[in-house]
Amino acid sequence: MSKKEILQAEKSIALVKEQFSKGLCNALNLYPISSPMIVNEGTGINDDLNGIERPVSFPVKFLNNNRGVVVHSLAKWKRIRLQELELDAHEGILTDMKALRPDEDSSPIHSIYVDQWDWELHIDKSDRTLSYLKNIVRKIYQNLLDTEQKVYEELGIEPILPKKLSFIHSEQLLQLYPTLTPKEREHTIAKDYGAVFIIGIGGKLSNGEPHDSRSADYDDWTTPTEEGYKGLNGDLLVWNPVHDKALELSSMGIRVDKEALEHQLTLAGALDKKSLLYHSLLLADKLPLCIGGGLGQSRICMFLLRKKHIGEVQASIWPEEVRKQAELEGINLL
Repeated sequence: MSKKEILQAEKSIALVKEQFSKGLCNALNLYPISSPMIVNEGTGINDDLNGIERPVSFPVKFLNNNRGVVVHSLAKWKRIRLQELELDAHEGILTDMKALRPDEDSSPIHSIYVDQWDWELHIDKSDRTLSYLKNIVRKIYQNLLDTEQKVYEELGIEPILPKKLSFIHSEQLLQLYPTLTPKEREHTIAKDYGAVFIIGIGGKLSNGEPHDSRSADYDDWTTPTEEGYKGLNGDLLVWNPVHDKALELSSMGIRVDKEALEHQLTLAGALDKKSLLYHSLLLADKLPLCIGGGLGQSRICMFLLRKKHIGEVQASIWPEEVRKQAELEGINLL
């Protein structure tokens, strides 16, 4: 790749990131804030993701035999920060999160380096409903549409997203396609609708299995909703014509309250976590009710810029065979 091509690629990436982050703050009433890449080990603040991923851990000289860990995401840290900032209901924060996930697979859409817009919004108790979740998701999706339009105006890349976002519960999706795997269901529904938000990620469905695993201590995936289903969280997916597959852009949800946390820790067999800093604060009603999530910066960039590999929009490390294959296909990794 020539110098001119590299700089043009970086300019395009910057366009997407600037437009999307600014629009997100305006849409959800968020304040951009600084955030850590490292938190103390053993506090329960780091995101457990699916509960099996290993964080990057290392000794820290001044922590008195404690260790630091590189964050997986800031799902729990943000909630503590909301409390520290004493933000009012319907005010929130947006962070430019950088993380490492060394157990992540290497693929065209996965990297061990993760960059997200991690956001969190203080809400009232009356907002803990499916209708409120959908309202927030629609605002985020509209911002994605606006960013896509800006990319078209500046770079000439034709918009492909549907104007209306579809919603479906993971149980409804299972009933539609009972013989398909969860990923196959996602691909099928995303291809049909172009963009879809799948509600209810983490709780067991009628077949005894969850649609996908989700940590027990941040999203609320067990509280019944006004539509009769369980789960106040979900994933935003779009159909990516470059790969001819569904692409997940965001995981988000209304966060657990005290009751949901205790219930989900019981289901997960993780009641030992109740003594950790984050969990004890929440169980003592010392943290605000909130909704939040993460939006993949590189994934949104690769989707809107029609890139084939995430390495075209972020600098990371890749297996040698991935680099060789990219060269054969004319893909320029940063």
